[in-house]
Amino acid sequence: MKKPKCKICRRLGEKLFLKGDRCYTQKCAMIRKPYPPGQKGTRRKGRPSEYGKQLKEKQKLKRIYNLREAQFKKYIAKVFKEKSENASDRLVNLLESRLDSVVFRLGFGLSRNQAKQLVSHGFFLIDGDSVNIPSYQVKEGQTISLKPNKKEKENIKEFKKRMENNQVDWIEFDLEKMEGKLIHLPSLEEVSPPVNIQAIFEFYSR
Repeated sequence: MKKPKCKICRRLGEKLFLKGDRCYTQKCAMIRKPYPPGQKGTRRKGRPSEYGKQLKEKQKLKRIYNLREAQFKKYIAKVFKEKSENASDRLVNLLESRLDSVVFRLGFGLSRNQAKQLVSHGFFLIDGDSVNIPSYQVKEGQTISLKPNKKEKENIKEFKKRMENNQVDWIEFDLEKMEGKLIHLPSLEEVSPPVNIQAIFEFYSR
């Protein structure tokens, strides 16, 4: 059973922008009720253990990228196996190069969850080939474009406006063609997720 997204943010005590544009408005639950669900706002919290802190960081990153635990653990295991010099950068590389993440960064989806649904429903081409796997790892230099027959769909008519607002340094945007190219894999510094990634590695190293 999926948990309501606003309750996820409140439970973790961090605005994770899981509901897209709503998170930037006064309707955001973290503004209206900035305390865990089921808890009075004035109730004093106990001091979390080191394990609790690490668990919270893991849950935050997993929720940001809309992943199940098994999926997330596979990325962690891959980073450990590769013995990367900068494990945090490598984890961010893997998460941001997922097709659903790239589609979200391009502005096709208001949230990563919506981007994932659009990918699953076959809205996109990679270098001209149809791909409907959200976890597909986009490679540097590959171009992601919207299928021609999908360009008039109601749920993406605001795409160009979002594309202008969503631009990031690691993706080349083409507003006219409604497509983007992954120029390079982003670093932790470029993405700057509100998470202590080192604590996540410590959690899985137990």
